[in-house]
Amino acid sequence: MESTTEALSKLGINGDPISSVPNLQKNLGLLSPEQIELAKMLVEMGQSHLFQHWPEPGVDDEEKKALFDQVARLNSSYPGGLASYIKTARELLADSKAGKNPFDGFTPSVPTGENLTFGDENFIKFEEAGVREAQNAAFVLVAGGLGERLGYNGIKVALPMETTTGTCFLQHYIESVLALQEASFRLTQGKCQRDIPFAIMTSDDTHARTLQLLESNSYFGMKSSQVKLLKQEKVACLEDNDARLALDPQNKYSIQTKPHGHGDVHSLLYSSGLLKIWEDAGLRWVLFFQDTNGLLFKAIPASLGVSATKQYHVNSLAVPRKAKEAIGGITRLTHADGRSMVINVEYNQLDPLLRATGHPDGDVNSETGYSPFPGNINQLILELGPYIEELKKTGGVIKEFVNPKYKDASKTSFKSSTRLECMMQDYPKTLPPSARVGFTVMDTWLAYAPVKNNPEDAAKVPKGNPYHSATSGEMAIYRANSLILKKVGVKVDDPVHQVFNGQEVEVWPRITWKPTWGLTFSEVKNKVTGSCSISQRSTMAIKGRNVFIKDLSLDGALVIESVDEAEVKVGGSVQNKGWILENVDYKDTSVPEEIRIRGFRINKIEQIEKHYGEPGKFGLTV
Repeated sequence: MESTTEALSKLGINGDPISSVPNLQKNLGLLSPEQIELAKMLVEMGQSHLFQHWPEPGVDDEEKKALFDQVARLNSSYPGGLASYIKTARELLADSKAGKNPFDGFTPSVPTGENLTFGDENFIKFEEAGVREAQNAAFVLVAGGLGERLGYNGIKVALPMETTTGTCFLQHYIESVLALQEASFRLTQGKCQRDIPFAIMTSDDTHARTLQLLESNSYFGMKSSQVKLLKQEKVACLEDNDARLALDPQNKYSIQTKPHGHGDVHSLLYSSGLLKIWEDAGLRWVLFFQDTNGLLFKAIPASLGVSATKQYHVNSLAVPRKAKEAIGGITRLTHADGRSMVINVEYNQLDPLLRATGHPDGDVNSETGYSPFPGNINQLILELGPYIEELKKTGGVIKEFVNPKYKDASKTSFKSSTRLECMMQDYPKTLPPSARVGFTVMDTWLAYAPVKNNPEDAAKVPKGNPYHSATSGEMAIYRANSLILKKVGVKVDDPVHQVFNGQEVEVWPRITWKPTWGLTFSEVKNKVTGSCSISQRSTMAIKGRNVFIKDLSLDGALVIESVDEAEVKVGGSVQNKGWILENVDYKDTSVPEEIRIRGFRINKIEQIEKHYGEPGKFGLTV
């Protein structure tokens, strides 16, 4: 082992800051030249407390080296390294302590965008344009989260989206992308059969389990070469306003880390080289979406059509938003110095910002009954060319923020360690004013039903506000499918109100279909004809592309499964005891988590179930 003096003289750092940290200086012989450089950087950045407790060489040597292995990882995974992270943290913590408003000097106004009405001519036109354009798109799923907040111990994408068929979110997303791929190919007369790339951003918490879910299900029908997993690293926690790195309370040789936020997706796509591969392959769009919104793909074709038609560099999917509703508003901000940007402004910042800039009433509903600032649902469509140009400048670094929980009004100490965070939707903050940034608004029933609250929290939501639970998420799928069928002329009975896990929800007929059956409004319209009716207590699951429904009266449960080469015509009168919903208590541990967080299970009493596994033409008339 080198002597400390030799190690120091080799690097020419005698008399430098390290000499002021005797415990570190004594141990330098353990460290490689690269690790000594990192040590020097840490001391220069005011982090000498990390070594205060270090014992003599020969005690805990492996643990000391492990700390530097961790420092090397934290340094290499953050653009600009740890020094840059600490410097940014100090600036943001000083702003936070001073109560500085990030929107000072900005005036809000309503940006330009497209408001769509489901099923009208305009909507159908945009949907077709989007399907045509889909083969030029790549999809990015941000899936770094576990379901703990939902009362579910698995990864969120493994959670069943609905329990009629048990399809999980990841399966539904992949099948939706494959259906888009196929529909795009058909619509463009097969000019170019391209596999749509599908990237998933994972985290330490979800990476192995996401891979296992994919591999054990043969990637749900997608080629494994289409799917790329990008793992996000965590960032160092900060223990005070001086941005001193926090040591793990359980291990003094480890820095405490927490997730950095989904904004990392941009730097990961850039540094992985995926964006370049996509550009070289002739792709034009990148669509970003989050892990538990079962309705999203009903909105994607038309939204992509808007991007292509309006040539938006950035298109945020949005839903109508009530004034002061707890969802961010998409807003144009114009600064006194001429800068402007279109971004998400959190609801608790939007109202005071409006009041401070000449709107005494703040955020109020317009004559439409909604706020003129649409609700951001964190689904983005970016044009690939301008996106790459921007990332060349920034390296994918997104403007960060810090949200320390202070012990008291003096703001001198934190209740617990904090860290810098960044959000995917803050990407437009660095764009030039010439960037075409717009939005697409669709009805909430069609586009947005996230699953993010556990039963207890959902039951406390004020009446009239969305629950955003597994219960409401599943019911929203049945509601959307029922309303789509109503729109194409099916007589669908009105829902009844029921209470599950303390949440009162509308229960519509339990209608589900595979994306390959009805990806767009036009597809559904072509497959359902004549005089059809569905009673409220009914269940219908369509698992096949070429299933045509004509003159069907359904009062009970009907399940049709078919291979792509089978054409099945379904009609007549189906009546049976059906499938019924039975209440389950979320505290009942004898019931699987993914069921009890909904507050109901399906009792499958009687049904007509048909499977067509051979090519050919078939009829089912009851």
